[in-house]
Amino acid sequence: MATKKSNKQLAILLALIAAVVAALLLLPGCGGRTSRKAADAEADASALVKAGDMAPDFTVEMFDGSRLTLSDLRGKVVLLNFWATWCPPCRQELARVQTDVLDRFVGEDFFFLPVARGENRETVGAFRQKQGYLFPMGLDPEQSIYGRYASNYIPRNFLIGRDGRIVLSSVGYEADEFGRLVEAIEQTLNQ
Repeated sequence: MATKKSNKQLAILLALIAAVVAALLLLPGCGGRTSRKAADAEADASALVKAGDMAPDFTVEMFDGSRLTLSDLRGKVVLLNFWATWCPPCRQELARVQTDVLDRFVGEDFFFLPVARGENRETVGAFRQKQGYLFPMGLDPEQSIYGRYASNYIPRNFLIGRDGRIVLSSVGYEADEFGRLVEAIEQTLNQ
């Protein structure tokens, strides 16, 4: 009798784990894509701007209540990052930002602009506090800024050159791809 009960509990536990994994893979716009080739095609189709295009201008409310306009950063290299607190790949990427991006490019004409897509101030504030993030973050609760750049998928990065043109964009998080993004920032700063 005890063996039947433990087998049933094990089966329930395995079903629950499978359901959680399936849910994470199916989250809209965050991970959940099967092959790299299909992911690239989906990401390309959802991009509204491409390398070489002028980055659409916007004014964003920052977490601290100030406002920042993208065109005011002209002359700097900007990494525009769209993310959300509920997105596991976004969290992985943000965890690398302080050491791999901010500390590396301190003193350069560089600005990191993470914008929380569809997130309110309270949610972002709780996330910032829990993670210990002190760098500036923008808020885009209505996704109006994001909607100028893409229609789906996060994390999504746009590297913007000093002239305001998009140098490259990336979707999702993979350690190697993030490394290439950091190299692209360095190359753009050296141009």
